[in-house]
Amino acid sequence: MQKGFVLSNISNLYKVEINEKIYDCNARGKIKNNETSPVAGDIAKVEIIDEEKSTGVITEIEERKNYIKRPKMANITQIILVISMKFPKPDLELLDKQLAYLEFNNIKPIICLNKIDLEKEEKINDICNTYTKVGYTVIKTDAKEGKGIKELKQCLNNNITAFSGNSGVGKSTLINNILGENTTQEGIISEKNKRGKNTTTQVRLYKISQNTYIADTPGFSTFDIKEIDKKELAKFFIEFRQYMNSCEYIDCSHIKEKECGVKKALEEGKISQDRYDRYCKLYGT
Repeated sequence: MQKGFVLSNISNLYKVEINEKIYDCNARGKIKNNETSPVAGDIAKVEIIDEEKSTGVITEIEERKNYIKRPKMANITQIILVISMKFPKPDLELLDKQLAYLEFNNIKPIICLNKIDLEKEEKINDICNTYTKVGYTVIKTDAKEGKGIKELKQCLNNNITAFSGNSGVGKSTLINNILGENTTQEGIISEKNKRGKNTTTQVRLYKISQNTYIADTPGFSTFDIKEIDKKELAKFFIEFRQYMNSCEYIDCSHIKEKECGVKKALEEGKISQDRYDRYCKLYGT
């Protein structure tokens, strides 16, 4: 029995890396029956069936550090949230959903503002400043020209990193630039409606160097935060935390209450109005 790292799952055939070699593996029935089917990022115990043909059977999955349901991934250490400045336009509501969800799962987020060549510097800086003030790392990129790729690469070392964002934001082009080859299929933007057509259908991990992997994913177009109790949502807007102790009510929603530390901080300009408005919208969904 050997231990391996699951790179992908296509039609229940798993690519598993064991000691720098890739094996094609099936999963033992009892794993699926226990609703623990392997996903990309899993650490698996593998019984080698044929060393020459590089085939095996996954017999057990080790306990996961984290698990994301859509798309299915495990043991991710960080996620780069790619936002397109234009075509498609920035979806900051989705970004804030993702940030809250990653905080909930203790996964480090990095924000990537892509297609900076298509937007005015002032608007780019407005978004950048909103999130850097909160404490997030923000990287500006132009995937087509390779701008910001070096800075992005530096964030990847010794991490299992997923790329997330709406279709067409440039995830595949960024990954291609990082890998230096056309490994992923680039998304195509519809000229009719300027919205992305999703081209990635499976999660697949690519190895960059020792202990460093990146994932191409179908994105989070159906992403929701139903796993987070509505009463707990404010905790995952991290700039709210320091002001929540000043609220009069323990179960303060930070929306309708009068004696609210978060709303007072908002009035004093310590919290972004746009972020707060999106919090209220998410709270109500």
